[in-house]
Amino acid sequence: MDKYGLIGYPLGHSFSISYFNQRFQDEGINAVYENFEIPTIEALDEVLNLNPELKGLNVTIPYKEKVIPYLDSITPEARAIGAVNVIKVIHEGKDYKLKGFNSDVIGFTKSIEPMLDKKWHKKALILGTGGASKAINFGLHHLGLETVFVSRYERPDTIQYPSITPDVIKEYNVIVNCTPLGMYPKTEECPLLPYEAMDSHTILYDLIYNPDETLFMKRGAEYGAQTKNGLEMLLLQAFASWEFWNEK
Repeated sequence: MDKYGLIGYPLGHSFSISYFNQRFQDEGINAVYENFEIPTIEALDEVLNLNPELKGLNVTIPYKEKVIPYLDSITPEARAIGAVNVIKVIHEGKDYKLKGFNSDVIGFTKSIEPMLDKKWHKKALILGTGGASKAINFGLHHLGLETVFVSRYERPDTIQYPSITPDVIKEYNVIVNCTPLGMYPKTEECPLLPYEAMDSHTILYDLIYNPDETLFMKRGAEYGAQTKNGLEMLLLQAFASWEFWNEK
């Protein structure tokens, strides 16, 4: 039986494990998907050695960047982004090679593109600076938007939350939350923004999908903002992962 899985730490409720195991069952695919909660990226070798039937892995926080040195090859897109969230395990006798991909960009761009109006949406704020935010930045540039990263801390090439005035919100009217703020169970949290400056031209896209509507989305919607959570992006990523694993 083929095996696929997810590496990350910590791993709570995983969308991938339920999605793929249901898909394998529905389509009669002789495979299983497991979670591999590893406390350090160095444990990846152990996962591979103990699971010789592994054909592919998804990668989540905090290893999307840390996994890159362990790979034998990486797609140009994933290299440009600087983050990998899909690994294809290629078996060569008793040895194996690892190829890295990024499906975040595919999932995100296909999900947000129908919301964008070129007349209104030219600039975006990306909340957070982790591995997912790099893919979001790459995707927004691909769609023709200028971007600025927002961080709680003083970092190069970022602005901080107190700098986001109502005028900034009017100019950068696409806002993508790549932070865990508002994720279950801490649903009462949200990024500190002047939500009252938002209107029907504002797009709030949250990578979180639990809860369905985060406080970030809810507060923007009160002022007419268009909102979307990360569930569709996850589904599109899962489709892309399966294609990467099974490419010839």
